[in-house]
Amino acid sequence: MWELVNGKLIQKTDESRVKFRTNISKTILNQLETLSADHDTHINYLLESGLQEVMKQDFISYDKKTRPKDRVQYKTTYDKVLLEKVKEFANNHGLFINDVIEYSVRFINLEKIKNSSYKNRVE
Repeated sequence: MWELVNGKLIQKTDESRVKFRTNISKTILNQLETLSADHDTHINYLLESGLQEVMKQDFISYDKKTRPKDRVQYKTTYDKVLLEKVKEFANNHGLFINDVIEYSVRFINLEKIKNSSYKNRVE
């Protein structure tokens, strides 16, 4: 993100975001990659949209027996507050964070996602 200071643009780190590493289904990541290209966004913005919807519902119906077998390590950044809510939600429901992330993909709201230029905004 950029900040306008005394008529000059200065690049700043968005402190509301944190790095997070987890394991996610490669199949899901491939689907998200295509979806992100089609909608001019980033995968993490898609994931955040789905996670926000799941947090609003405060309900999850997840069968641990159907966990994907093709999980790969995935690193990205998330909104700090949202990630804390997801951690607590997963813990309260006896799940792993990656289970909740994968589940949330079906709830992505394409009308409310940030576009790829969001990280280059001027504040």
